[in-house]
Amino acid sequence: MSAGTVVLVGTVLFAAGCATGGTGLRDGGPARTEPVSKSGSVTTPPGHAPASASPSGKALKAVDPVALLQADPKVSAEVKRGLKPCTGKEYPVDVSYGKITGSAVVDIVVNVLSCADALGVGSYVYREDGGKYENVFSDEQPPVYAEIDRGDLVVTKPVYAKSDALAYPSGEDVITYRWNGEKFTEQDRVHTDYSNIDGGQPAPASTTKN
Repeated sequence: MSAGTVVLVGTVLFAAGCATGGTGLRDGGPARTEPVSKSGSVTTPPGHAPASASPSGKALKAVDPVALLQADPKVSAEVKRGLKPCTGKEYPVDVSYGKITGSAVVDIVVNVLSCADALGVGSYVYREDGGKYENVFSDEQPPVYAEIDRGDLVVTKPVYAKSDALAYPSGEDVITYRWNGEKFTEQDRVHTDYSNIDGGQPAPASTTKN
């Protein structure tokens, strides 16, 4: 992981196949699980230092991920309609901070999950521009989940056949994107097929690179 990357996670609702690819969370060390408040902002539990600055010393702005998504015209109406608390005050939103666009200020990766099965329904990257956060990447083809991996954006998409159980996809696509100074471009794509063995538990059968 490149220096200056901070990874925060809000309202972790992972299900099998929801975050199976990439190593963004592992690269950042043990993940800090933090609730997303009613307003959508990440709160700091007692005993934790506030996540107010990156290791580079550039302060993070207080960001309300729910408000950010609701105000974004690039986020579909369907995703916005489903952006409601699942239980109590907790929204199905994961938020990660890290440098993946070369900006002096850390970028924001937001994943929206479904309350029913915790599958990713939308992944977005926001980059600060002129004091505001601009949507520079969107993927609303579920299931989808985006992570930060050593300065790259890694998007994982479980692949389901009609007969697949939710916990056991037939395979997955892992797509690596890199910022070229203006936008994210695809750098690598790996498809893995799974075979059902040991009582239906998935295991890698073959891996191919395009």
